[in-house]
Amino acid sequence: MNSDLPLSDVRVVDLSRFIAGPFCTQILADMGADVVKVERPGGEDARHHAPFLDGESLYVLGLNRNKRAMTLDTRNPAALAVLERMIGDSDVLVENYRPGTLAAMGLGPERLRELNPDLVVTSISGFGQTGPLAHRALFDAIAQAMSGLMSLTGEGSQPTLAGTYVADYIAGLYGALGTLFALRHRDRTGQGQLVDIASLDGLLSTLTTQVMATANLGTTPPRTGSRDALNAPANVFAAKDGHLYLHGGTNPLFPRLCLAMGRPELAADERFADVVPRMANAREIEEIVAAWAASLTVEEAGASLTAQGIPWGPVATLPEVIASPQVEARDMLVTIDHPKLGPLRVPGLPIKLSGSPGRVRTPPPLVGQDTEDILAELGYSDSEVAALRVDGAV
Repeated sequence: MNSDLPLSDVRVVDLSRFIAGPFCTQILADMGADVVKVERPGGEDARHHAPFLDGESLYVLGLNRNKRAMTLDTRNPAALAVLERMIGDSDVLVENYRPGTLAAMGLGPERLRELNPDLVVTSISGFGQTGPLAHRALFDAIAQAMSGLMSLTGEGSQPTLAGTYVADYIAGLYGALGTLFALRHRDRTGQGQLVDIASLDGLLSTLTTQVMATANLGTTPPRTGSRDALNAPANVFAAKDGHLYLHGGTNPLFPRLCLAMGRPELAADERFADVVPRMANAREIEEIVAAWAASLTVEEAGASLTAQGIPWGPVATLPEVIASPQVEARDMLVTIDHPKLGPLRVPGLPIKLSGSPGRVRTPPPLVGQDTEDILAELGYSDSEVAALRVDGAV
């Protein structure tokens, strides 16, 4: 039982696949929601995407812990009837189909209201449920391109894709947050509603300063690589044995950075005495910092920066991140026993609640591993379950 968890009384039907939807429902599951992942027989397409661990996709293993799984061929009327019974008995439905797909399945807004007037429906799509592009498909990279993020990322003339599926993960976060808002509203009013999340909207919302500068000042922010767009010096610098990122560009920080470098006189240099002239002379001050960093190891430079309270960090590889004492102390990589793979290391929970913390309780499920149990909970007899199997519904 998970009655100590914040969402232990919430039941979720998860029709989503790939990243944004499963990430949304994993957040809910981490906090105790009973999330049933519904896949077609054979599993969702993402189960066939590399990298693989003993035949199981790490793509799926990373986004579906703490869930149960069942299979339904929703093109089969008997399977659709099962799904409708599930929806009628749940609090939340999460899907990330292209808009119109649910209605084409026979689960448009009116039918969902008939099945469960209190239902929260969280729909995550590329462009949202409205607008001239709502009908179009969208992958993460397209959102990065169309949001303006790609135009700001990289150096020189070449726009650059971020190193992870940032639009999908942000959409998943907003999906989970929107679901909680809608559940809170339902607690107060008894009314369910639609939560409409667009990947493009979510990514655009993270470009606040750049968007406001363009909308209000008519400026087009430049592509600055790893350099901070608002302060200098703040960039990646090469040391003797690696790279580090430091930020010493604010007015309180810059004099302390000068002390850390053994160059206190730079704080009074008119080229660097305030944020505006430092930005105008960013290349010059960063060349000075680069020469200092190049004479030291990462550890030596870091020790001087830490002594002066300068924010900094090594540019770490993923193996170094996984071995980090900070990551270990925060339980951001935990081991769980998988029924096929044995001990499986998965990311921990970034949300730390002091009174009712979520936890990684169960491993990502195999395809359909809980189908019989879920059908039994819905009131199906053994003979009815067998008939659904024979009919290909599950």
